[in-house]
Amino acid sequence: MTAIPRDHPRYRSLMARERLVAAPELVAQQGLIAHGRGEAFDYLLGEATCPPARQAIAAAAAALHRAQRPVISVNGNVVALAAREVADLAAAVPATVEVNLFHRTPARVAALTAALAEIGVAALGAEPDDCVPGLASARGLCCRDGIGRADAVLVPLEDGDRAQALRDMGKTVLTIDLNPLSRTARTAHITIVDELVRALPLLTIAVEARAKVGTFDNAANRRAVLAFMAERLGTLSFNTSRP
Repeated sequence: MTAIPRDHPRYRSLMARERLVAAPELVAQQGLIAHGRGEAFDYLLGEATCPPARQAIAAAAAALHRAQRPVISVNGNVVALAAREVADLAAAVPATVEVNLFHRTPARVAALTAALAEIGVAALGAEPDDCVPGLASARGLCCRDGIGRADAVLVPLEDGDRAQALRDMGKTVLTIDLNPLSRTARTAHITIVDELVRALPLLTIAVEARAKVGTFDNAANRRAVLAFMAERLGTLSFNTSRP
């Protein structure tokens, strides 16, 4: 990994890139493109957790508390970036962790479950025995004792079609997605518009504090995020003295 000075103003973001690049056994190449797209939205947020995201985090914590069989679904990017944060959240809820991949190979699943096992998480996913109806891709494969029977699923960095399919199964769908306009963000019951590594510890804290919220309007919350982004854009000054 490239040596990045800790006093670099974008140290955390650059280190996230390094972790992804350094884990080809975990991360599909397409996942690097997806990460870069998310970074663009994080610039608009000022690379910080905005107030609407904190409201969504509280709502997600409450939903996880209410769930009888909560599951955290993880892919290569999630494990490479935030395996320990996932482990902390899973222990706090408690929730089952299941590996689910679009670009699925036995080697990648084995590498991801092994990486999670090293930090004490016995993740499902290596031997799928169920499927999500309506999904023709490998993302439809799942485990009956995990996603199959879950009543609430946290699906960070998710594909929109799978989020919709999970919702069609009657599951409460929670997501963490930097793009408030994505299909996943629009489909989920609760969308936390924030960077994964920032959001997960805050979600764990909210779970441990047994956060309680009233009604939560996901569409209104996403509109509040977009308004926050627009306000930031309106206050930025652009240096046009250079070509």
